[in-house]
Amino acid sequence: MKKQKMFLKMISASLIRRRSRMLVALLAIAVGATILSGLVTIYYDVPRQMGEQFRNYGANMIFTPSEADALTRTDIEAGLSDIPADQVVGCAPYRYEGVTIVERPYMAAGTDLSEVQKTSPYWSVDGEWPDASGEILVGKSVAATFAVKPGDTMTLSYDIQNPDGTVATADEARDVPTNDMQFNVTGILDTGGNEEDYVFISVEDMTTLTGNDGGFDVAELSVSASSEELQSYVDKINSAQTPVSSRLVKRVTQSENTVLSKLQSLVFLVTAIVLLLTMICVATTMMAVVTERRKEVGLRKALGASDGSIIMEFMGEGLLLGGIGGLLGSFLGFAFAQAVSVNVFNSSITFHFLLVPLTILVSILVTGLSCILPVRSAIDIDPALVLKGE
Repeated sequence: MKKQKMFLKMISASLIRRRSRMLVALLAIAVGATILSGLVTIYYDVPRQMGEQFRNYGANMIFTPSEADALTRTDIEAGLSDIPADQVVGCAPYRYEGVTIVERPYMAAGTDLSEVQKTSPYWSVDGEWPDASGEILVGKSVAATFAVKPGDTMTLSYDIQNPDGTVATADEARDVPTNDMQFNVTGILDTGGNEEDYVFISVEDMTTLTGNDGGFDVAELSVSASSEELQSYVDKINSAQTPVSSRLVKRVTQSENTVLSKLQSLVFLVTAIVLLLTMICVATTMMAVVTERRKEVGLRKALGASDGSIIMEFMGEGLLLGGIGGLLGSFLGFAFAQAVSVNVFNSSITFHFLLVPLTILVSILVTGLSCILPVRSAIDIDPALVLKGE
């Protein structure tokens, strides 16, 4: 115990005597540990952050009927049961029906508009989203055709189909009953896509307009999961032989996977470069310390000090600096990662306690490797030459 205390006293005294040089080494280690801790935190938090950002680009999974002509709510719930509830951001079912607006044919979509806001947050609405019966969201192209704006009214007409399921011909049109329903326009939809050619109403209003509950043609899902997890959910749903057929929206999942892999590779590369620079800085500082202490080392060897004791002293100084620098860097790294996350992704991150011992361990390892050449230089000192002043 006394030997250990003496050893620590020697190391700490040596560091204090050369505090200017050691402060440079400690600063280099702390900076390296900060970058390491911060980038590793970002590396592991990037999938969640990127996933949240990519959810703004729309749904990444689709449910369609596998056998029947339409999906029921029960079918959709059965498909959702194979996906963890905490990963489902939103699920918007759609029922499409042809309608007539001032004797012109258009497509109307009956959906859960509150869920659409979760699955398609990129939709831009001039006005308000419908939230009550009798309200309608009109695509930009449709609104331009009829010169409607929020606050106006619009009438949708639906021709009831023949008993065999076919639409009445023109000759039969006079005998085909038509449902007319008036809606209040709450908002104009601007997406830059095909949605601008549609009008959107609630599922309940669609049932009232058509006179039947015809089920859904498709359900769009936004799931916060990695591409591998998404594919596993799709495979599980499709292998269960349920009325639901699932597939991924490739343009979203592939883009997310590509960006994520490149970003993680960049983080790994920057971390490796920073650690290499840290090693060079520490090795240079320790080499200067060894050169400065040549006479001291030569005298100790002349008095009988072993190479092992000299190695332990220099390595002890380096490893102590590595431990202190790693401890500082682990907390400074979290602050660095938090600042990056808030400014880039506009969201905070969680502190990973396991990174503290990991950062300290890596810092000690890097410092130990950096001290190898300086320590070898120290034990190669010839006491006779040093004491002669050469």
